[in-house]
Amino acid sequence: ATASHDSSTIGCGRLTSDTNVTLTIEPGVILFGATGQSWLVVNRGNKIAALGTRNQPIIFTSRQNVEGEVSDSSHGHWGGVVLLGRARTTDCDNGSVAQNTCERETEGAADLALYGGTDDADSSGTMRYVQIRYSGFVLGANSELQALTTGSIGSGTTLEYIQAHNSSDDGVEFFGGVVNMKYLIVTGADDDSLDVDTGARADLQYVMLIQRPGMGDALMEIDSNGHEGDSPRTRLRLANCVAIQPQVSGNNESNAGASLFFRGNADVTLVNGLVVTPNNQCIRMNGSGTTPATLVAHSVAMTCGGNPKYIGTGTYNASQVEAMFGSGSNNNTDNLTSTLTMQFVNGANEDAIVAFDASTLSDFFDTPNPNRVGAAWSGNNSWYTGWTCNSSTANFGSSSTACTSLPTT
Repeated sequence: ATASHDSSTIGCGRLTSDTNVTLTIEPGVILFGATGQSWLVVNRGNKIAALGTRNQPIIFTSRQNVEGEVSDSSHGHWGGVVLLGRARTTDCDNGSVAQNTCERETEGAADLALYGGTDDADSSGTMRYVQIRYSGFVLGANSELQALTTGSIGSGTTLEYIQAHNSSDDGVEFFGGVVNMKYLIVTGADDDSLDVDTGARADLQYVMLIQRPGMGDALMEIDSNGHEGDSPRTRLRLANCVAIQPQVSGNNESNAGASLFFRGNADVTLVNGLVVTPNNQCIRMNGSGTTPATLVAHSVAMTCGGNPKYIGTGTYNASQVEAMFGSGSNNNTDNLTSTLTMQFVNGANEDAIVAFDASTLSDFFDTPNPNRVGAAWSGNNSWYTGWTCNSSTANFGSSSTACTSLPTT
């Protein structure tokens, strides 16, 4: 790994001067956190160039993994990876949304770093073909880092082919900013698999969220709770996702109350998605503020347990939540009989669902050929191979190595 200075011009609207350092990490490099308090942060004004390949992914992990002292249940050994930028955020720790000076402090950090600004096109660099293992150490009271945490990164940041494995908190959490990501895999997170907060505007496509049996909270928690009047509103647009809570006794979502949890100032659009949560309620929404959380879904199929399948709190009731999902319309259903193979690859029932054209949402989204729901199907079942790691939670094939070991290349 090397660091170099970038001679690019400082952009307009930045709150402080840049340092313009780029951290370059070459394919196949393994970086480990020596202690729980270890974590890697790319402060705003700097960039990361973590450019792995399918055959030589970059691996961020723990000392215990390097020393061969981990198992399928290991987690929380070190902090994780944090990218900070200068895009807009809400829920200010410093400044205000009204004055365009809103800044926040990194969650869980012993030495706080600020993020936020006014440059939604900011770049924090590139991460491609990367694994982040056994992270999420508690660095502060009631506050932890995830495998990957972003704070106000901008649309100039490239995130592709990233696996978060066995984080003791969320798999990935996005605070503010503009997050564009394709090919995300979260396995074994102990809290939420995907968390979007504080005015983040996130577009994600080709996503697998797979929890360990009996471990983890919601598959998704999307909110900006308590700041419903702030702008920008938290927004998630998610296409081609398969989200799985295994069929075991008990549940995985005792805190969130349902597998998908949407609240406070969040606008959620789900298209071409599969949610398999046979023991748990599917969707909980909290109605609060002048314009509470919203949901739009197209071609989303769910296997739900629990009674009722929907939960409404605040100004919402269960019937309103069900109506927003639109079960029985827009090619949505909450009564899918799952025929997934290899746990996450479409079977006959999934392939029979008429898919939505995600490209109509934004130029960011692809229209696969053939267009399908879910994240993997015949003709689109190799993007996750080779660069990922296998565990009892999910096996991505013989070309991927075990998460408990390290590749030798």
